[in-house]
Amino acid sequence: MVYLVAPCAIGAEKVLANELKQLGFAPSGSAVGRVRFSATPTDARGDSDAGTRVLSSLDGADLAALYRANLRLRTADRVYLEAARFPAPDFDALFEGVRSVPWEHLFPKTVRVLVDKVRTHSSALSSERAIQGVAHKAMYERLGSAWRMTTLPESGIVATVRVYLERNEASVLLDLSGEPLHRRGYRTAGGAAPIRETLAAVLIQLAAWRRKTPLHDAFVGSGTIPIEATLYAHDIAPGLGRSFALESLSFFAGDAGRAAREAERRAATEAIRTDCLVRITGSDRDGACVEAARANAERACAIAGRALQEAGSDRRIPRPDFTQASFEELSAPYPEGLLLSNPPYGERLGDAASALDLYRSMRALWTNFPGWMMGFITSHEGFEDAVGRRATKRKPLKGGNLDTTFYLYAEEAH
Repeated sequence: MVYLVAPCAIGAEKVLANELKQLGFAPSGSAVGRVRFSATPTDARGDSDAGTRVLSSLDGADLAALYRANLRLRTADRVYLEAARFPAPDFDALFEGVRSVPWEHLFPKTVRVLVDKVRTHSSALSSERAIQGVAHKAMYERLGSAWRMTTLPESGIVATVRVYLERNEASVLLDLSGEPLHRRGYRTAGGAAPIRETLAAVLIQLAAWRRKTPLHDAFVGSGTIPIEATLYAHDIAPGLGRSFALESLSFFAGDAGRAAREAERRAATEAIRTDCLVRITGSDRDGACVEAARANAERACAIAGRALQEAGSDRRIPRPDFTQASFEELSAPYPEGLLLSNPPYGERLGDAASALDLYRSMRALWTNFPGWMMGFITSHEGFEDAVGRRATKRKPLKGGNLDTTFYLYAEEAH
């Protein structure tokens, strides 16, 4: 069985696990900020094949699953192949475990391998730098011996590996994504403090939004929340506009890999829906933000449009509608809906005091949008007091180094 690991925002593990299930994967456990899952849950080979032995015999179904995870996951930050999982109570065990992986089947001879991150928890080995050095040495010794090379290249494609140690058990993970998955390829104008695309997708799921429900973002910024809602509503795979590190690895570079890629992209294109009623809007008092949001949305929809054209379809993706307006000037365009926003926190824009003043003035939204659900993400602990309402649901989330909370207000909340 082939296992993958997907990191996500801390607090979003259940959201990611549910998304994996919807895509046909089988989550097999989670830790803080990541979910482990099997690539081919219907495979009859069983769990005994897990770990290093499977890497030299990935079949077409495995390759398709690896590509699908990168192409379609909305809430994962990356996708890693679990190259090995083994007890590592000491450095000798760590070295032998990493060295036992048949890395020569994964990489071309021009590869430059980097151990980019180490995490250790409740384990005898605690020095991240030492763990990194031992893992790096074990990989290079294996590759040098297999390829009969005394030195390995310092240029060429870069492959990154991550090592997690949890209660003396090591997981050695090979990055299949390359650029983080939040880089969809549509946002070139990000604004001063944009929300990550993957975190915006998490908020949409936490709000239990459905495509028939109107959605408005009153602080649209670069348009990320409405754009992610548009991709979700029309079943557009978020990775259609980019490539992945997986495609340059040896085991994927042949005919089987190309066939898997083409099949998965074709299936993703065929899944795009243009026949559904979707009402997504956004506004911002800053005209430059509105223009940036429109440009980003145009690129996002054009990516899907090109995929449809290549498949011989002339269907068009409706764009979200953006307007320049202060939130105090707004009125609900429909009797009910979801207002979902990422207002300034006072962390990178303005200061905490000005953020509180802004939040107090946001009380007008409940007057102007009666009958609507409201969802806001912020790092400011005084948010509920400032808006004068207790949230129906609070969800702590950490993406990057910023601790935030998502506040969800049902219509009847006071």
